[in-house]
Amino acid sequence: MAGLALGAVSACAAPAVLAAGALSRSSGPVVRLAALEKRRVAALLGGAATPWEDIEPRRAAAYLWCRVPVGLLGGGALLLLAAGAWTTASGLSRWLGGQDADGMAPTWPVAGYLLVVGLLLLFLDLAGLAAVAELERRLVHRFLGPDELARLRRRLDELAATRSGIVQAVDAERRRIERDLHDGLQQRLVVVAMLLGRARRRNSDELYRQAQTEAEQALEELRQVAWRVYPASLDELGLREALAVDAERSPLPVRFSGDLARRPAPAVETAAYFAVREALTNAAKHAGATRIDVTIGQDGDVVRVSVRDDGRGGADPAGPGLSGLARRIAALDGHLTVDSPPGGPTHVAAELPCG
Repeated sequence: MAGLALGAVSACAAPAVLAAGALSRSSGPVVRLAALEKRRVAALLGGAATPWEDIEPRRAAAYLWCRVPVGLLGGGALLLLAAGAWTTASGLSRWLGGQDADGMAPTWPVAGYLLVVGLLLLFLDLAGLAAVAELERRLVHRFLGPDELARLRRRLDELAATRSGIVQAVDAERRRIERDLHDGLQQRLVVVAMLLGRARRRNSDELYRQAQTEAEQALEELRQVAWRVYPASLDELGLREALAVDAERSPLPVRFSGDLARRPAPAVETAAYFAVREALTNAAKHAGATRIDVTIGQDGDVVRVSVRDDGRGGADPAGPGLSGLARRIAALDGHLTVDSPPGGPTHVAAELPCG
């Protein structure tokens, strides 16, 4: 009601603003009033919070002219609502005071008739107010929202940014794998080769046992590297069961809730899996947490996963792990949210469209 009341006031002022703008040949007041109207609809009438791009003066003027009758219609509906409330309150006060209201005595048939008529008029008036609010939202979208060309340009910019981010994330992942192989696995295989050479020269069972131990550890490190690249359990078991396997490896207790109504596309499932796994790794290594809660769910064509821990917070969304993950999710038109104030808790949530 506040939004429609302000809209009625601005509808009365719009012709004067348009006339002043035409006389002064300045589009500033027209554009400013249109921008204020856009804010009003978004804040009070449930309009979409669209980006505040520059408003073209021609479209702003057309919007203000078109919304004058809509604003006046909303003001008239509000006046009818106020008049009905005043009439009802005045009639009840007279009846309760023992007087007749407009010559009508407070009998049950009269009261029932007025109640039915009043409720019907109230319904019609509220329906009219809702229709005016919908008209306001449609006018803003039609005249002040981005046109098709602007939407295409913004979409191209988003795709270019996400493509660049994916390239950077892939390069960072390759460098990490190279470091894992060079600093860990390669060094351990060198030790195995040296031990086998010494064992062959000395024919020492102890050296053979050491070489076998090092080879087993190298095999385990190779499994870990392959698992970090892509877990085979994700294809075999699905998202929830693959995350349950990871939870068993976590040094912290992990509590799961929710499930997916249907299995999403492999790219979406992989992105959701890595989002949860990155959050679990950060919580175990850096957060000092004692418990982790993981929630997965599906709302229509959107897969949602979230990880919350009770640690000390302070996670940096611009860090290499989370920023790379955000780029990977953005490439699928998804969104990653990191809420980690100092002192905790940390909440990492990802939304991924799967339609």
